[in-house]
Amino acid sequence: MQTQRFYTLTASCPDRVGIVARVSNFIAEHGGWILETNLHAEHESRRYFMRIEVKADSLPFLLAEFRERFAPLAREFGMEWKITDSAVKKRVVLMVSKQEHCLYDLLARWQSKELDIEIPCVISNHDTFRGFVEWHGIPFHHVPVTAENKTAAYAEVRRIVDDVRGDCVVLARYMQILSPELCAAYPGRIINIHHSFLPSFVGAKPYHQAFARGVKLIGATCHYVTEELDQGPIIDQDVIRVDHSDGVEDMVRYGKDIEKAVLARGLRYHLEDRVLVHGNKTIVFR
Repeated sequence: MQTQRFYTLTASCPDRVGIVARVSNFIAEHGGWILETNLHAEHESRRYFMRIEVKADSLPFLLAEFRERFAPLAREFGMEWKITDSAVKKRVVLMVSKQEHCLYDLLARWQSKELDIEIPCVISNHDTFRGFVEWHGIPFHHVPVTAENKTAAYAEVRRIVDDVRGDCVVLARYMQILSPELCAAYPGRIINIHHSFLPSFVGAKPYHQAFARGVKLIGATCHYVTEELDQGPIIDQDVIRVDHSDGVEDMVRYGKDIEKAVLARGLRYHLEDRVLVHGNKTIVFR
């Protein structure tokens, strides 16, 4: 990870000869100093993906002018692209229900600067963690969700996220299904975590079901949220092995540990613009 200020250019486009040459030449023509480059050609879709970090003070202009100058080249290659500034901290809204492990872990990483972000607020459908969140100096919003008020509740969630200028939303074990309207409002900006037992073991006690079936692997998936439940583009996954000597309580504890790690890692990849999405396929430059 770079400690100096840099710009991150990410792009994807139909694959063809000369993409890297033209982009790197554009940067070089303006004195740009490339710090890191990640490239990938997806052969089945014939699509090309790139991520380039450029030393910010090596360029003679700021991002607004970069975007203006780069736009004609991007149009020529049919690129989906963006460029971001490492000096601008991302504003991450956390949402949680009544399970604390992911919330506690993310706040600890934020407090230690491992996650160098701003957390403008935490939103919950329960009031359980208000004291803990406010002790950290973070505003807490209690937005109850019932079968009768879901439309109004998620309209309020959207109002809060927009008011605090949230760049992305992390569901830190938020145990409600978001409305299609909320998912559509923030495409590629809502991140979720779920255990690996889906779709085999659904319901309130998946670890008990997995234990009864003698499952030998516990895992977690970090993904973007779409209208299709738990089917969004995958950002990161991991597993750990268990055996017959592990009880249900052990499996639950292992599951929480791996959920925390995978969610934090997936969020970091997103914040560092290491995730490129095309359709439902993700390219993650680690």
